Amino acid sequence: MKDKNVRNFILLGAIALACLLIPAVLIELRVIDAYSAQILTLGGLNAIMAISVNVISGITGQLSLGQAGFEAIGAYTVIALTESVGIPLPLSILLAALVAAFAGFLIGFPTLKLEGDYLAIVTLAFGEIIRVFLVNLKDLTGGPNGKQFSTILTTSLDHGAMISYLAIIGTLILIIILLHNFIRSTYGRAILAVREDEIAARSNGISVFRYKMIGFVIASFIAGVAGGLYAPFLGFIQPKQFDFNASINDLIYVVFGGMGSVTGSVIAAFSLTILQEALRILKDYRLLIYPVLLILMMLFRPQGLLGTKELSFTSMYEKAPAFCKNLLARFRKEA
Repeated sequence: MKDKNVRNFILLGAIALACLLIPAVLIELRVIDAYSAQILTLGGLNAIMAISVNVISGITGQLSLGQAGFEAIGAYTVIALTESVGIPLPLSILLAALVAAFAGFLIGFPTLKLEGDYLAIVTLAFGEIIRVFLVNLKDLTGGPNGKQFSTILTTSLDHGAMISYLAIIGTLILIIILLHNFIRSTYGRAILAVREDEIAARSNGISVFRYKMIGFVIASFIAGVAGGLYAPFLGFIQPKQFDFNASINDLIYVVFGGMGSVTGSVIAAFSLTILQEALRILKDYRLLIYPVLLILMMLFRPQGLLGTKELSFTSMYEKAPAFCKNLLARFRKEA
């Protein structure tokens, strides 16, 4: 068992390093151009937000429509801490995520006692309140027209595209690893029990409200991380970038990937981000194709790409020899 765990750790570590370093090297060598690098990096940001939504909607089992509000808190907190206070960017991102998590605690404490549509309405209202507040906070945000934040724009640095990719994709990989370990912990299994059946969980001594709160705060923290990375990546942000449509887009990634599947959400976020850019040649007609894809997914694969399952590289590695053997035997038989 110990040898197997060591082998799995080495395999997953090698895959994570390959996903992180190989594209970064190709970006630095200009094999991947700046535009494609930006799309890949934006896909990583969307994947982090998809994970945030999946934690609260797929893993905890609560419907939230205001995650973009926590992303906005993270983004503008980073701007305030970096430009006004002079705190280094990495520390500012961590502090911004903690501020977003604290906001999630304040919002979750009175609202997580609600269920279903009521919780969704309250979180939707919270997201809109944050947006309106930012629109009127003109000194920090520039009002509805937005503001340029050149002092924290990583793309203004040498090797900026590679730095942005490494920072965002590296953070994404770290979040996936930590979240998978959390789900397998005692707290994670208690949250899953609450998702499956609150009455049964409560009858077994699990505090339903407590574990809902833990899931909500973790989701808010991850959204704050996404916002903290979003501001220096783009350099120019507006309050309208964190409106209701942004929260719905993040929810669509989760629906496509599968409620409760972290890797499914990541795959869907990257796929749909690339698809949106590929369809730009169709101009306004691309707005018709995107909803059609969602309708087809709901009709033929309502559980999403992976459902509640996770993409397991170790399982694929273990099954690869038998798969290749069967494929070779079939080829010989046909020949």
